[in-house]
Amino acid sequence: MATLEDIGVSASINILSAFAFLLAFALLRIQPINDRVYFPKWYICGGRASPRRSANFVGKLVNLNFWTYLTFLNWMPQALRMSEAEIIQHAGLDSAVFLRIYTLGLKIFLPVTVLALLILVPVNVSSGTLFFLRKELVVSDIDKLSISNVRPESTRFFFHIGMEYLFTMWICYMLYKEYHNVALMRLHFLASQHRRVEQFTVVVRNVPHVSGHSISDTVDHFFQTNHPNHYIDHQAVYNANKYSKLVRKREGPNWLDYNKLKFERHPDRRPTTKVIHLINPNVDSIEYYEQQIKEIDKRIALERQRILKDPKSIMPVAFVSFNSRWGAAVCAQTQQSRNPTLWLTNWAPEPRDVYWQNLAIPFVSLSIRKLIVSLTVFALVFFYMIPIAFVQSLANLEGLERVAPFLRAVIELKFIKSFLQGFLPGLALKIFLYILPTVMMILSKIEGYIALSTLERRSSAKYYYFMLVNVFLGSIVTGTAFEQLHSFLHQSPTQIPRTIGVSIPMKATFFITYIMVDGWAGIASEILRLKPLVIFHLKNMFLVKTERDREHAMNPGSVDFPETIPSLQLYFLLGIVYAVVTPILLPFILVFFAFAYFIYRHQIINVYNQQYESGAAFWPHVHSRIIASLLISQLLLMGLLSTKKAANSTPLLIALPILTLTFHKYCKNRFEPAFRKYPLEEAMAKDTMERTAEPNLNIKAYLADAYLHPIFQSFEEEELVEVRVDKNQTHIPSPSESVVSSPSPPHYAYHYEVQPPPHYVHHYHEAEP
Repeated sequence: MATLEDIGVSASINILSAFAFLLAFALLRIQPINDRVYFPKWYICGGRASPRRSANFVGKLVNLNFWTYLTFLNWMPQALRMSEAEIIQHAGLDSAVFLRIYTLGLKIFLPVTVLALLILVPVNVSSGTLFFLRKELVVSDIDKLSISNVRPESTRFFFHIGMEYLFTMWICYMLYKEYHNVALMRLHFLASQHRRVEQFTVVVRNVPHVSGHSISDTVDHFFQTNHPNHYIDHQAVYNANKYSKLVRKREGPNWLDYNKLKFERHPDRRPTTKVIHLINPNVDSIEYYEQQIKEIDKRIALERQRILKDPKSIMPVAFVSFNSRWGAAVCAQTQQSRNPTLWLTNWAPEPRDVYWQNLAIPFVSLSIRKLIVSLTVFALVFFYMIPIAFVQSLANLEGLERVAPFLRAVIELKFIKSFLQGFLPGLALKIFLYILPTVMMILSKIEGYIALSTLERRSSAKYYYFMLVNVFLGSIVTGTAFEQLHSFLHQSPTQIPRTIGVSIPMKATFFITYIMVDGWAGIASEILRLKPLVIFHLKNMFLVKTERDREHAMNPGSVDFPETIPSLQLYFLLGIVYAVVTPILLPFILVFFAFAYFIYRHQIINVYNQQYESGAAFWPHVHSRIIASLLISQLLLMGLLSTKKAANSTPLLIALPILTLTFHKYCKNRFEPAFRKYPLEEAMAKDTMERTAEPNLNIKAYLADAYLHPIFQSFEEEELVEVRVDKNQTHIPSPSESVVSSPSPPHYAYHYEVQPPPHYVHHYHEAEP
């Protein structure tokens, strides 16, 4: 078990690591050659020009201004200057509300930390129970600051119960205020938004097959019949997943340009490439990749023709457009058919948010997919108990020493012991968790959700449940078993619950080491962006020929919601659970929230560019999981006091979970509809205002090309390809939208006389009213 000295070693390592990351970032960010790595957001929104225009060649690469090296830390106050309203305008509501989660953590835990340290720590320290149990149980100095140090049947438990009530009321009050503020921010954001295509568009799934009619004809007839005054047109969806793979292959690593650049630098030697060939394994690289691209282009053209001619490639899914927000809201929020499994409508995601691959999944298979994924997640959670148990064995060396004394010679070396107990467990857990967000995202994609924002929320939920079961509960259970292994093996079964009740608070030492590794050094590494830095310079060295290529080499990234939000919720869980049990953990939580808020504010302002804007749709999940943390804390405290024979005080906690659930239900009914539905009153007001301001608006032209599948766009953004349509009607797609634009740009229609190869989308229009 980690001692105060081990925690000190871990703190030193993590603080030095964080300082090294921050220092490296402060120096790298002021170099002109790295400007696109550390300020890509400003390049995307047009607020920054290339700094590499110096007449001096060295000045294009290295900052020669000595003064900037003296003020290299000025990025810190700069990160705090932008107001919340400016952040919403600059980066979107999702980013602004994400930052509010950190400020909520500070608002909750700052007063909780002060009260817990001033009241509960003296109560725990003065009891001294663990002094008498040190021969039976493995204890440390930190454990003497926890509730484990209070003797059974003590009246001092009334202090802990009273603080649990006080902390619960404070947290609920802050959650109510924050939910209220975020709901208002969302409604204001939606009301103040300029016209957006998703406000007029509904996605319909499970369109029934009608004999003798195409899917497009069926959709057109249904909506003209049931929504005659508001329906404009629709866009059919094709199963273009094979085509998509070919396009991604075509747009993959540009080895042709790389070899051409290589040949330009060394014209006396043509580059060669090794291939599987019996006669000549070395071939000319330029000719080889030119031939590869020609073959891929030919396959793309053939696949496009096959998609357009094969009626089976049309999926029973369509994006349906309406001439008003009110008409779209009525369609999206009502049942369309007497058969509730057909004509399923919902708000269409914004074009950037559509996950096109999953539109091709048959609706009937979604339930089976979700069942399989649920079983897979369940198995994965329990499979990961093995590495979690290994991590806990590193954190609890004394327990192993008592069972395996032959390891004592190595373990007892002072620095090795401090390193193993104070730093390595947190680092090992971080490594084991590294690939999990990617795995959870893959499983969510298999479930068939059609919006990236929904995929990220579902992936986030899976990762949170994993963290709850494995990182929190798993670490407590396996850690307790390893810590008290000797006690478990040499006492009667009736004493095991008492041992667990005493030992659970002791796991705070492990979580402290994890917080320092993940929440201190890990957050500091986020600002350095080492991986994007290396990749950008590799691309810049081998693949970039023009400024346009250099822009494509930038990788601004975005807030990784599937990973960061579950991690945040774990910190809320740890802080709420251990606030009464082991208050010494709270200062480490506070440092995390303050440091992470500072880092992510800088990244959102200067680096990240969100793929989509959901209007803070993730907030109800954040609120619900903080409520879940409260319930876990209350139940844990009840169980802990029951092992302490506190029969007189424990019943006082029974009312607390009931009150918490009642509060949660009230908040859910009061605020959650703002995140799930669009009020018809708001929709009508917005429509009326827009008709007054723009009486000649052609909504058809605005919506005509909103949901073009990105893979059917031309490879060059400025190239426009005309769409083949039925019923002798022609519409032309807008230029390809940049996948990193933020917020979503308006859509325009372009009309040309020449008709190139056919496009996959069919448009059906009713006559102008």
